[in-house]
Amino acid sequence: MISDEGVRLGAEAARRLAQTGLYEFESGLTDAEFERIEQEFGFEFADDHRAFLAAGLPVNIPPEEGQTWSKPWPEWRSSDPERLRDQLGWPVEGVLFDVECNGFWYEAWGERPADAAAALATAQRHLSDVPLLVPVYGHRYLPAGRGSFGHPVLSVWQTDIIYYGLDLADYMHQEFDEARSNVDEAWDPRATVPFWRDLL
Repeated sequence: MISDEGVRLGAEAARRLAQTGLYEFESGLTDAEFERIEQEFGFEFADDHRAFLAAGLPVNIPPEEGQTWSKPWPEWRSSDPERLRDQLGWPVEGVLFDVECNGFWYEAWGERPADAAAALATAQRHLSDVPLLVPVYGHRYLPAGRGSFGHPVLSVWQTDIIYYGLDLADYMHQEFDEARSNVDEAWDPRATVPFWRDLL
């Protein structure tokens, strides 16, 4: 069972996105579809993310002639499973890239091994335990976890991670609402998920 506040936040996020008129929507995911996705990929959606996807699936817009087709909305219902695995793995793969190519090292992992292969293997071992981030749109992510809601939406590009919304509803406003004003000075998101919060 998901929380009432999670349902409210997810429904508000869906309403805000629909109000922009930028996207069409397919029918939302059913309980059976959520169960299949969560079993196949080994995670549970946060309550607000689940409610958002249950309200309706945003449809990726085909490109204009001569453009490549970017599919920023994860296609949970119809996508190639490997594409979804790649989207789910993007945050960790980005950290590993920075470990291997850019000298990144997380202090809590202890001293960095001098050998590059050993450093990468150590990072992989530690990263296997970090909370899973689930794609919302492009490289914008929310933490997984039934019973949780209200997490800030994170933009994840390797170890360059920034806030993109106080929560899922605020994210829809920040990312898609062309009528939004400048960010309020009181806008102060606080990530609570271990590891990822330390990279912000």
